[in-house]
Amino acid sequence: MGKRKKYIESCQVSEMKTYRLNGYSQKVLCEGKNSTAPIIIFLHGGPGSPIPFCAGSRGLFPEITDRFIMVYWDQLGCVMNDYPIDDTFSVDSYVKMTVDLIKAIRRDFPENPINLFGISWGSILAANAAVQVPELINRIVVYGQVTKNLLFNEEVFDTLEKAALNRKEKEKLEYLKTVDSIGQKEIMTLAGLIRSRTQGYHAKSGGKTPMGKIIFGLLTSPDYTRKDFKAVVVNGTRKNQSLFQGLIHIDLRSTLAGITIPYWIIQGDTDIVTSTKYIESFIKESGNKNLRFTVVKNSGHVPGGDGMAYIIEKGFAFFRSGQ
Repeated sequence: MGKRKKYIESCQVSEMKTYRLNGYSQKVLCEGKNSTAPIIIFLHGGPGSPIPFCAGSRGLFPEITDRFIMVYWDQLGCVMNDYPIDDTFSVDSYVKMTVDLIKAIRRDFPENPINLFGISWGSILAANAAVQVPELINRIVVYGQVTKNLLFNEEVFDTLEKAALNRKEKEKLEYLKTVDSIGQKEIMTLAGLIRSRTQGYHAKSGGKTPMGKIIFGLLTSPDYTRKDFKAVVVNGTRKNQSLFQGLIHIDLRSTLAGITIPYWIIQGDTDIVTSTKYIESFIKESGNKNLRFTVVKNSGHVPGGDGMAYIIEKGFAFFRSGQ
C-alpha cells in the first residue's frame, strides 16, 4: 500500500471528479503522472462490467498513467455510480452520457488530446461518439467491436454444433437456433454455452489477465467502499432488459462506415461473440480508410494476458501517432 500511495502522490493529476452526464450525477476518476499527457477515456464492457479499468484503479496501472491521463468511468448502473437501470434506458442513453463525458473532459483539459478505448459494449459507445463529436476526439482503439447479430449468428451456432455438447445442451442449442423472440433467458443461455463449450469468450492459451492483482487492488482502493466493490458484479444493470435487447439487435455498419477519425479495431482470433471473421470482411467491404484492423492470436472476446499486453503496448502507442 505504501508504494501505491507514494505513486498516487507523485501524479500531477489524481482527482475524483463529479460530472452530470445525460442528467445523472456521476463520479469519474482522472489520473496521470503528467498533466499535459494525452487522455484515454476508458469505455468498459457489459453493460455493467467495469473491470479492469474502473474508478477504483487509482495508483493501480502506472504502466499506463506514466504515459497518459486515464479517465476511469464506472458507467451509470455499476460500482461508484450504481443506480437501478430500468427498461426506460437505451443504448442511446449511454451514448449521450459518453458524449457528455467527452465534453466535460475537454472543458477540464482544453489542451490535451482526447482518445477513447472501448471494450465490447464500450465499442458501441466509442463508435457513436466518433460520428457525433469527431472534432473532440483524437483517436480511438476498441477491442471486441460490436457490429451486428451479436451472439445469435451463424458462426456461433456452427461452432457450438461442432463442440462436445451433451444431450441437454444440444436441445438448448436447437431451441436457440429457431426461437422467435430473444429474451434475457435466451441471451444468458447462449452466452453460457459459448463460455463453457468454446473459446469464444476466453482463449485456452495466450496467458491470463492478472485478475487476482486487480481484485486485490480494488479491495484496497482508496476510493471504493465495500458496497462499491460488491457493485462491480451485483449492480443496477442486472435486471435490465432494454440495453441487452439493444445490443442483440444493433446494427453499427453504417455508423462505422461513416467514421472520419483514426479508429483501430483489435480482435481476438477465437472471438465468435463479436465475430472476428465478420468484422474483417465488413472493414474490407466498407472501404473506410479510417478503420484499421488487427487480429491478436490466442485471445477471445475477453482479452487474455497476451491480448491485454498488446493493447497497452501497441494499441495505446497508436494514440501518440501523428502528434
